[in-house]
Amino acid sequence: MNEQEHLLVGQVVTTHGIRGEVRVYPHTDFPEVRFARGSRLLLTHPDLKEPLPLTVEKSRPHKRVVIVKFREWDNINQAEPYKGGKLVVERTDAVDLEEGEFYFHEIIGCRVVTTEGRNIGTVREILQLPANDVWVVAPSDGGKDILIPYIDDVVKEVDPESKQVVIQWMEGLA
Repeated sequence: MNEQEHLLVGQVVTTHGIRGEVRVYPHTDFPEVRFARGSRLLLTHPDLKEPLPLTVEKSRPHKRVVIVKFREWDNINQAEPYKGGKLVVERTDAVDLEEGEFYFHEIIGCRVVTTEGRNIGTVREILQLPANDVWVVAPSDGGKDILIPYIDDVVKEVDPESKQVVIQWMEGLA
C-alpha cells in the first residue's frame, strides 16, 4: 500500500463486546463523515497483504473513541485479529476544506517557530479537546512536550507548503 495515496482516519484500539464491534481512536476532524453508516474504509494491518475493505454499519462516540460496527464482522473472533490496525481512505476521498482549514497530516511534522523567529520544535500529534484542538510539539532541545492551543491568540500562521507554523509565545506554554 502506498501511504501517499491514503489518509489515516482511525486506528482499531480493541474489540468492544462480542458482536464484532471495535473501539476506534479517530485520527480525523470528520468522525461524523468517516464513521457514518455506509462509509467505506480500508483496514491496513501487518497480517494483511492488501488493505481489507470495510463498510460502517453503525457507530457512536464513546469517551475519546468511536465504537464502530462493520458489516463484514458479526462477532469478536472476526475483529480480534485486527487490533492495532489502521483505518484509511483514498486520498481522493478527502473532505473538502474551507479557506484556512487544514488536515491533520498537513500539520503533523510542521516546524513551529515564534513570531520572533525562535525555533520551538515539531508538531508530533493533535489532541481534539472540547474547547479547541491542542498541538503537541516535540521541542528541538529534546525536553518535555509543549502543548500549543489552536486558538487565534497563539497560532498566527500555518503554512503547510513550507511545513511551518508561526506562534505568538505566551507564558504558560512551556
